[in-house]
Amino acid sequence: MKLSLYLETTVIGAYLDNGDPFRRDLTMRWFERELGEYRVCTSSLVRRELERIDEPHRSSYLRLVTGLENLELTEESAILAEGYISRGIFHRKFIADALHVAIASFHKIDYVVTWNFGHLANVRKQARLRMFNTAAGFFSPSIITPEFLVHEGSY
Repeated sequence: MKLSLYLETTVIGAYLDNGDPFRRDLTMRWFERELGEYRVCTSSLVRRELERIDEPHRSSYLRLVTGLENLELTEESAILAEGYISRGIFHRKFIADALHVAIASFHKIDYVVTWNFGHLANVRKQARLRMFNTAAGFFSPSIITPEFLVHEGSY
């Protein structure tokens, strides 16, 4: 069985990000060489965030997620995200980040893949999320950057 990944919007965005060549190049090579080794998911939330980007990038970003499994934002996911906010794990203005984690948690996805170090990929946030999800009876995905999925020697 393949490991499951939830690609958060920053990973898709890094694919065309000329402002950070390291991130862009690593993301592109990982997409092209290794993405097929996983069950790869995004969500309707990711697609909505990508639809708000101006052209010419919007179409390119949306093409990247075409064909990937789309996880729905369920009522349970929304309630879980509200729990994260009410417990101070996420500030309300970062509701989208809370929803990304809640969607992955509800659907029991192994890894949330992100380049968002501030609100997602940090150990303190992950510890609080794990404690909350465990107490609430939800699965806790690991939150990682694409670097953690790169095979040794492939770059």
